[in-house]
Amino acid sequence: MSKFKTSFILFLFILFLSSVFAQTERKKIELPKLKKGESIICHNSYCFVYSEKHEQSKWIAYMLTSKMLNSKVKRNDKFKIDPLVESETANNKDYSGSGYDRGHLAPAADMCFSTISMQESFYYSNISPQKPGFNRGIWKNLESKTRNFAEHLNKIYIVTGPVLKNGLPEIGENGVDVPEYFYKAILYVSDTCVKAIAFLLPNKKADSDLLYNYAISIDNLEKKTKINFFYQLPYLIEKRAEKNCDVDFWKQL
Repeated sequence: MSKFKTSFILFLFILFLSSVFAQTERKKIELPKLKKGESIICHNSYCFVYSEKHEQSKWIAYMLTSKMLNSKVKRNDKFKIDPLVESETANNKDYSGSGYDRGHLAPAADMCFSTISMQESFYYSNISPQKPGFNRGIWKNLESKTRNFAEHLNKIYIVTGPVLKNGLPEIGENGVDVPEYFYKAILYVSDTCVKAIAFLLPNKKADSDLLYNYAISIDNLEKKTKINFFYQLPYLIEKRAEKNCDVDFWKQL
């Protein structure tokens, strides 16, 4: 192939990615595809689908930018019932004496740019039962890594949540299911690059230094969760991004 043809093809590809990037600016590209019977609820900085059966959210989706991390609103630490969930969420009694942490799905540190968003991050719609060694260890490390991605890439899209299924153990009078696994799906889109990675972690203490051992492709995460992530991307771009898990790209950030 001639250098001219190669350059022209590269030009067309960059032009296509620029169009994709423009689309993401207009859409909530982070939102997974809704299933029959599901309804989406949105607060100021994150959206979610709530599972009354499991008494927690199926997923939390939000955009995170480097600018959002520059402010430092004080952590709230006031866990509350989410007023937008009509069937009501879990409450303090469900977790009291359970031996489980009230684990954030979208971490409070990601919401430090706004007093309202910080307060909303403590709604029980954003909380799941996590073992202390997990919540304060490898999960915390993943949250920190994710903020680091946003700092370096300027903007990323995140979907995070528990892997819910029948027969999970429960805590509290409301029967809050205790997930065996938690995940994060992360997408980066620019006018020259589209990259995605997922992490699927067991709800137990693990060596934080081995975080990337739990990295998988979005395709594999979709098989585990039965959730269709980042479906609003153009088909070919979605397939390419979700099939590959370029760990080296994320490690070097």
